[in-house]
Amino acid sequence: MFFQKVLIANRGEIACRIASTLHELGIRSVAVYSEADRGALHTRVADEAWAIGPPEPRASYLNIEALLEAAKQSGAQAVHPGYGFLAENAGFAEAVERAGLTFIGPTAEQIRAMGDKRAARSLAEKANVPVVPGAEGDDAKALAKAAAAMGFPVMVKAAMGGGGKGMRAVHDAKDLAEALDSARRIATSAFGDGTVYLEKQIEHPRHIEVQVLGDGNGNAIHLFERECSLQRRHQKVIEECPSAAVDDALRARLTGAAVALARAVRYRGAGTIEFLVDRTGAFYFLEMNTRLQVEHPVTELVTGLDLVRAQIVVAAEGRLPWTQDEVRARGHAVEARVYAEDPARGFLPQSGSIARLRWPHGAFLRVDRGVEAGDPVTVHYDPMMAKIIAHGPDRATALTRLSGALDETRVHGVITNLPFLRALVRDPAVQSGAFDTEWIERAFLPGFESIASAPAPELAVAAAALAELLGLATPARASHEANGAGAPAASDPFVTLGAWRLPGLG
Repeated sequence: MFFQKVLIANRGEIACRIASTLHELGIRSVAVYSEADRGALHTRVADEAWAIGPPEPRASYLNIEALLEAAKQSGAQAVHPGYGFLAENAGFAEAVERAGLTFIGPTAEQIRAMGDKRAARSLAEKANVPVVPGAEGDDAKALAKAAAAMGFPVMVKAAMGGGGKGMRAVHDAKDLAEALDSARRIATSAFGDGTVYLEKQIEHPRHIEVQVLGDGNGNAIHLFERECSLQRRHQKVIEECPSAAVDDALRARLTGAAVALARAVRYRGAGTIEFLVDRTGAFYFLEMNTRLQVEHPVTELVTGLDLVRAQIVVAAEGRLPWTQDEVRARGHAVEARVYAEDPARGFLPQSGSIARLRWPHGAFLRVDRGVEAGDPVTVHYDPMMAKIIAHGPDRATALTRLSGALDETRVHGVITNLPFLRALVRDPAVQSGAFDTEWIERAFLPGFESIASAPAPELAVAAAALAELLGLATPARASHEANGAGAPAASDPFVTLGAWRLPGLG
């Protein structure tokens, strides 16, 4: 039996996404908001909204007492954490359960075990899942000896947390001590735990993750893999399902290992097992994310299954909504993350008010958004504004549709990473799938940054901006739209200008 009311302990596009499924299921949604988010889109799409504190995350979205009080006052029976903030906080999961509410996610014990990368490595080894050679401990001399035995380069990693924080590649023994100290400082600041460990760096790997779903009783299934190798500073930029680098044999091995680990920990809810895959097809367990992933929409489009609904079914009824045989893959899906950040200034986060905004439309497109025209983009939170996802019968079609969707997207008033995404999706290496986790920074960014930082031709930009603001279409665009096509014609000034744009124009 489903819940009558669920509190969404998050904000932005993921809160909107969760509210959508709750609405479909006839469950009332409760949004929460800080003072900076008063009137934000996620509060407008929910059935009700409750204030939880000042703009600073620690005083609002990370304030467990305030969240539980909102749940109590609203009469919610369950809490969905989304991702980020407290989604992988074992203490929050425990507090929710102690308050007599249901936490829509794994148990606190599972979050704690899989959130500690060292403990997760140990559990993976026990489940016969390959792990990257590594070493841990507080003895700097012992770690240096272990690094020498593994061979450089090695990765210094924070034991807790994720998102690339506290992670650093070390290519020489003389740099190891400083890297360990730096990683400990960052880890302490970001996660409240300065524990770090070493792993052998797998050079030029692919980052492949497997979506799993468990019922908490030892049963688990997979929903295929996602390709997440297009990264900048360990942050994912473009994700897709399935991976062009994974054949049927490798897919069977990857998904089999992921399901084995999920069953071993009796996992409850949706989670992701992440692997590094080298050029030979050998793969190694990286970590487990005990939450819904930012890139979950590509899996949903390929399988036709709602992962948020699955989380709710498991939490409410303790069962899997599908058997493994019922999970089928159809076609290909690609996702791009739209951020309020300036690629010409080192991807510096941006803030401001969105003067005008147009998201793309199309039969094979999906936009998970957290903002609309007139909304502010604040300095207090992650600058991701939306995710644009395209589906097609094959990878080439999905990429073409995504490229057209990015061209159609307009954001005025706040600088975005749209020029970067448009150029990235069109790059021959991306089109052919010939990339790895280091490719963007090694091969793509140097050329892009030299163009993005160059001065724009004033008359061309002014003409394009004026035409856009006045709503004027070029003859080619008018013909294109009349024929029902989603992508702009090549003569669209915003396409031909490439990375050029006015300040505040994405």
